[in-house]
Amino acid sequence: MLTQTTSRVLEPSDLDAALAVLDREPVTNAFVTSRVQVAGLDPWRLGGEMWGWYEDGMLTSLCYAGANLVPICATPRAIRAFADRARRAGRRCSSIVGPAEATAQLWRLLEPHWGPAREVRGHQPLMVTDRMPADIAPDPYVRRIRKDEMETIMPACVAMFTEEVGVSPMAGDGGLLYQARVAELVGSGRSFARLDDSGKVVFKAEIGAATSEACQIQGVWVAPEYRGMGMAAPGMAAVLRYALADVAPVVSLYVNDFNTAARRTYLRVGFQEVGAFMSVLF
Repeated sequence: MLTQTTSRVLEPSDLDAALAVLDREPVTNAFVTSRVQVAGLDPWRLGGEMWGWYEDGMLTSLCYAGANLVPICATPRAIRAFADRARRAGRRCSSIVGPAEATAQLWRLLEPHWGPAREVRGHQPLMVTDRMPADIAPDPYVRRIRKDEMETIMPACVAMFTEEVGVSPMAGDGGLLYQARVAELVGSGRSFARLDDSGKVVFKAEIGAATSEACQIQGVWVAPEYRGMGMAAPGMAAVLRYALADVAPVVSLYVNDFNTAARRTYLRVGFQEVGAFMSVLF
């Protein structure tokens, strides 16, 4: 056991201690927790390192350093240590994302070295529900996407990502990592969509992170020509029904504060704001 205040890269033997930290905030940490539960702390399987911050020998804070840099239950002293480690390593992530206060502190320390960012989204409401809406019927045409429908769902996923993030997920490696992620969600039964009569996706969403305590909906998208036709709320209700029945008792998502239409939809379906995330995009 460490007996000093320090940070280090966690090892597979630290798994139980890391999960104990993650379990302190099961909704906020659902994305990272779901990955750790599947992959453990081996960097190759996890897709990045897990940094730990110790206070008097006890693991108290974490930071996931992979494609995203994610502070977890991070105290101000931990954030300074994580920023020092990130600065020394150099930027290898495409974004910094996490609880707004901790992420803002981390970015203030890293911006002089990593900046400027392509975009900073300083307030992304974190929304949660644990029940179905009373006044919105789930869309009966929203269903799980089958493994043989990758060619059907992939264009919608690319369109959603490009619209949301501002860059195509097909850049760089030709989309191999992104296609693998979509295939993972389809294969695990966590990709949902409604198709029109021609077989085109008109609404889609995924349960992107799943633990026994909480799951997170992501990738919500309505085809442009179908927007304003009332598809989003019933579609979300349908995905919510699947999530509550099959995945976890609490369902969360986070949304850009400037996306007023989406925020209205989520409120209609019964989601309530419980906090905020922040994203720094490179």
